[in-house]
Amino acid sequence: MENVRIQDDLYTYVNQETLDKLVIPDDKPCAGGFMELADGVEKIMMAEFKTMTEEKSYPNIHLERACTLYAIACDAERKEKHGITPALKALNALDGINSVEDFSHLYKTLSSKGIPTPINIGVETDMKNTKRRLVYIQGASVILPDASYYKPEMAAQKEQILAIWTSVAKAVMAKTDLSAEDQEKYVADTLAFDEILGGLVKTQEEWSRYVEMYNPMETGEVSKMLSTLDFELVLKDLFGKVPETIVVTEPRFFENFAKVLNANTLELYKHWAYVTGLLKSCSYLSEELRDLGGAYGRAIMGVAKMQSIEKFAYNLASSVYSDPVGIYYGDKYFGQEAKKDITEIVYQIIDTYKARIKENDILGKESKEKAILKLSKMGVKMGYPDKARAIYDKLVFDPEASLFDIMLALNEIRESDMLSKLDMPTEPENWAMPGHMVNACYDPFVNDITFPAAILQAPFYSLKQTRSENLGGIGGVIGHEISHAFDSNGAKCDENGNINDWWTEDDFKRFDAKVQKMIAQFDGIELPWGKVNGAFIVSENMADNGGMSVTLDIMSRTEGASYEEYFANWARVWCEKAKPEYLQLLLSVDVHGPCILRANMPPRNFAEWYSTFGVTEADKMYIAPEDRIRIW
Repeated sequence: MENVRIQDDLYTYVNQETLDKLVIPDDKPCAGGFMELADGVEKIMMAEFKTMTEEKSYPNIHLERACTLYAIACDAERKEKHGITPALKALNALDGINSVEDFSHLYKTLSSKGIPTPINIGVETDMKNTKRRLVYIQGASVILPDASYYKPEMAAQKEQILAIWTSVAKAVMAKTDLSAEDQEKYVADTLAFDEILGGLVKTQEEWSRYVEMYNPMETGEVSKMLSTLDFELVLKDLFGKVPETIVVTEPRFFENFAKVLNANTLELYKHWAYVTGLLKSCSYLSEELRDLGGAYGRAIMGVAKMQSIEKFAYNLASSVYSDPVGIYYGDKYFGQEAKKDITEIVYQIIDTYKARIKENDILGKESKEKAILKLSKMGVKMGYPDKARAIYDKLVFDPEASLFDIMLALNEIRESDMLSKLDMPTEPENWAMPGHMVNACYDPFVNDITFPAAILQAPFYSLKQTRSENLGGIGGVIGHEISHAFDSNGAKCDENGNINDWWTEDDFKRFDAKVQKMIAQFDGIELPWGKVNGAFIVSENMADNGGMSVTLDIMSRTEGASYEEYFANWARVWCEKAKPEYLQLLLSVDVHGPCILRANMPPRNFAEWYSTFGVTEADKMYIAPEDRIRIW
């Protein structure tokens, strides 16, 4: 594209040459940016796994188990020998369900075998007392990428996507021992049951307001709500007792649970569980089934072919043993000098945030003091943890078993471990992400930020880059994650991560006015692949705004600062080429805005953008001063 001016399109001006050269791999939906770094880490660690496996030389028992799992997942002949049989054997558990009462008795068995159920029960941190845990219940997942596809206005997309799913489901069902007539009925019943779910479960937009999932209720009240289920029996089977409190994450779904599971829908449920359970299992069966079962996911992302068996095996093993793999990667490929430097940047950003909080126009005096306390208590996890969690000592499997049965056994261990922690204190020292993951996060219920070693590399961060480039890259991302402590969700949690109304009513009014302006700034923007939902992505857009605001403040006090380098690297880290299907999918399921908007929207809210590049009303990346938003 010729004659692109930086004043009109920062993203394209900075990235056009790279975008022209980028080639999306056949087994991926996108290339560039985060994906480029993830591909690099994947390549390094695949070579490490291959060497360790061939030489039978492992740094510790966890990596030995990871490499053993990798070798098993790489063995196509072995998987072919087992075929579809292990999955069908597990699904036989559904034969014991002839009534809803039977379902109650068999819930624990179904859950342990990974068979989908319309109620998912787990143990999570109590959002109002983060030192303890509570039982949480959640509804089922739908076949479509999101429940929003069941809305009338999405009818065309819904039919198109379900047609793809139906074709895939029928191809996989043809591999079972069911009659052709039964195969058709199972698939039709699955679609009918999913339609029931689709009208009741939360959409991704609703889930994005995650504080709203905290609805604690007395167990007796929940039992009345789940009138068709013997809920207390299920709880006794899982926990050996009936806990006093249950957090209902999806009130609408569970208030209508009797419509979901009853004598009339039981067969629909069983067939839905069979078909979706089988499709979910395909990755662990033969290579033919891995290809068949993955076709739906690839189609909705525009991916041409499945991952190679080696990539699949590495990604499976590195996810199961994520802590040990991340520690190995971080220890070998992330230096102490870089860790020291990046940690200094983090605390500089936190200190700058404190100063900016004192001067901002949203919070009153008392709330400002509490916000500064929250920043002072914020945990910082950079690189990788010192040691793996205790669960990894338990993740032992029979190397002679089928890959499916190995994964089933490992998932049972994880589920049992999770359920056993109900009455145990929480572990805020645990890392939310492993060292080899290219990502970063803020955990509102721990009040900490996590930056794995894998994201701490160019273009985000490098000792070889200038401080201006690092502030425009990783600095903006660090500021973004810290900003989540004060976004439309994080603002509802205090310095200990507890949901707590520490803001005054007036604070929230001033804050909400900015939230609404941020929603309006993005809402309805038309892109070639769809329209942007400003309310869905508002928290992430506010965080981008905060990340730029705080790092521009630091830039103003940095000797030799180059705003040209800062803004160029801000745009560079969002460089991405993606398939249209994937871009369209992200608009419905990803709380982050499209990369081009993440690069181009935040700068136009800040005076430094205009002064650096002489941006005027005649330019496309101009916003009138009265419409510019600066939140923190």
